[in-house]
Amino acid sequence: MMSVRVLCFILMVTVTPYGWQTWIFAAGAAVLPYLAVVIANVGNGDEVVVAERPSREIESTPSASTPPENPNGGVIRIQESPPQEDR
Repeated sequence: MMSVRVLCFILMVTVTPYGWQTWIFAAGAAVLPYLAVVIANVGNGDEVVVAERPSREIESTPSASTPPENPNGGVIRIQESPPQEDR
């Protein structure tokens, strides 16, 4: 439908002299997008959606976490020295 709409728009602009056919092409270019959306949204009304109860798929098991080998490993500490008084 959109390709027919584009064709109607092109014919509306290019067909000369402008007359009653120009209005037909303009109506086609204006109405076809509406019809395309309505037809796309109609769909089948026969589908019945059944809600499913969610279930837990993966059971979790508690695991003991191990502390790091060196608590300060990889940590850089920066300390500022106190400000010096006027000399």
